[in-house]
Amino acid sequence: MTENNTPTLATVNPAELTSAVDSVQQTMSQFLDTADVSVVYGKPVKNGETQIIPSAEVLTIMGFGAGYGSGSNIDDGEQNDGSGGGGGGGGRVLSRPVAVVIASPESVTVEPVIDVTKIALAALTAAGFMMGMLFRMTRGPRISD
Repeated sequence: MTENNTPTLATVNPAELTSAVDSVQQTMSQFLDTADVSVVYGKPVKNGETQIIPSAEVLTIMGFGAGYGSGSNIDDGEQNDGSGGGGGGGGRVLSRPVAVVIASPESVTVEPVIDVTKIALAALTAAGFMMGMLFRMTRGPRISD
């Protein structure tokens, strides 16, 4: 008959759990700090009566994982008590300028920031798809057995 070696809360070291939870909370706190409006809108720059406010697009990606194990095995006549642990997380924050807000006494305008690299990549991708379709259209029908 086999024993159930699944860990229970009584067998898990509380210090390990606290450390893992603290690590996740610290990482979450750092990522939530990036969701602040001050990250999206920069510090206004004043030029006479006109204020210029830079704005950005911010993307936060994160993930976490955790694990635990337990059990024992008999190896060469010796019994080894099992244990476990583990956990981790990570993420990335990406930002890029998207517009400038210009506020003057006469009006407020939003001027977009043109990302030439993004436009060039989109044009190359579209051209690649068009060339692929043109190649398929000129190749003629395929005859299958």
